[in-house]
Amino acid sequence: MTVGGIIVARGRTSQGTPTDGHHGWRPTSAHTAAAVTGVLLLTISVIAGRADIALIGIPGLLAATWAHAARPTTPPPATLHEPPGTATPGELTATLHLPGTPTTADVVHLRITATGHRDTHLALAAHPHERRVPLRLSSVRTGPQETFTVDLRGSKHHTWEEEPTQVGGTPRLVLPASAPLGRLPLPHRLRGLTGPHSARRLGDGAELRDIHPFTPGDRLRRIDWRTTARRSPDLDTLYVRRTYATAEATAVLVVDSRDEVGPDVRTWRGYGTLRVDEPTSLDLARHAAASVAHALVEAGDRVGLEDLARRRRPLPPAAGRRHLRRLVHGLALAHPKDRASVHRVRPPQLPADAIVYLFTTLLDDEPLHLVRTWRAAGHPIVVIDTLPDVHPVIENHLAIAWHIARLEREDRIATLDREAIPVISWAGSERDHATIRFEALARAAQRHVPGRVP
Repeated sequence: MTVGGIIVARGRTSQGTPTDGHHGWRPTSAHTAAAVTGVLLLTISVIAGRADIALIGIPGLLAATWAHAARPTTPPPATLHEPPGTATPGELTATLHLPGTPTTADVVHLRITATGHRDTHLALAAHPHERRVPLRLSSVRTGPQETFTVDLRGSKHHTWEEEPTQVGGTPRLVLPASAPLGRLPLPHRLRGLTGPHSARRLGDGAELRDIHPFTPGDRLRRIDWRTTARRSPDLDTLYVRRTYATAEATAVLVVDSRDEVGPDVRTWRGYGTLRVDEPTSLDLARHAAASVAHALVEAGDRVGLEDLARRRRPLPPAAGRRHLRRLVHGLALAHPKDRASVHRVRPPQLPADAIVYLFTTLLDDEPLHLVRTWRAAGHPIVVIDTLPDVHPVIENHLAIAWHIARLEREDRIATLDREAIPVISWAGSERDHATIRFEALARAAQRHVPGRVP
């Protein structure tokens, strides 16, 4: 975290607790020590009858009396401004507005804190006009994030200090970014009467199916006069061009947000703080799901969202830029809850003929149960592995536990591979190969559609 820079995040203003009059100021230890020392020396001089001791104590007592008479008033509260707009991973910024304090305090002390960052301490001299302090921090995390908390305290002549006030401390929602993807696998059966893809049934479209003799119900504008002149010069039989109808694909993004783990195994037990410069499994899931949603919506398909950790009504499949914003916002709100309270007796119900994109860490057997249930219902499935690259483990007990968990996880991936369920990794360098894997799956899915020529 640094002091310097500007902007980003949601439009919000955090304001310190205001105080009126002299309330909120207290004498410093130097002020109190001077007053106590002066009174003590005067008392000793009276008891001992020594005027020289009184001369030593009078200056301290006069200084304490003058400082008490010059007790400052509390300045207006400071405010923390965050310009309007949605926050994205990277640099999160805000601006601290300090009111002018020429007659109330000569120094303002700031302590700026943020979760996962080192504290920053700053002392600013009094200024007659409002001051703006730009704040900036770096983070790759998404979802609800705690950002800036600023503690302020003014001081006057080293004899008075203000009671600390706090601004900020309000969480901000950071939306996941999306990576460009190419072609994505589609379901075997398309739905609807219009869309960006060619279906297997006859209808209005741009892809030619065949040339066929005219039958009742064919449109006259479909007549191919060149073929008719070549095959039937006497115009005994008219030939029409038949095309494939267009349709749209339906996809459902299923985010397994039941847990959130980072690259450090020591934080998996719920202790410690996750680093802000390392994405967690849920951060990777949000990023991957946002990328898939962006690619599908841009292609004109319908996309829905299911969150395994939440029982509320899911986002039904829809299309359009406005729905894409709803999807990204829903992904940012995904977060883990208590496992005991989110156990699902039945898998989420999906629309017919929809392809499923499951984003999970594969750390337990629940994804296998979901995949097999959906496959039995005829849904094509693509599993995106969102477990981050785990750091080497030094502690023996954690190393043994991670070794067992890794072997079980590899066994689940091998089981999915034997059942012809593709698994695509989205962590580290493997993310760069995800586009190639999606392209290969899209070509393979098109070759296996019956009745169509790839």
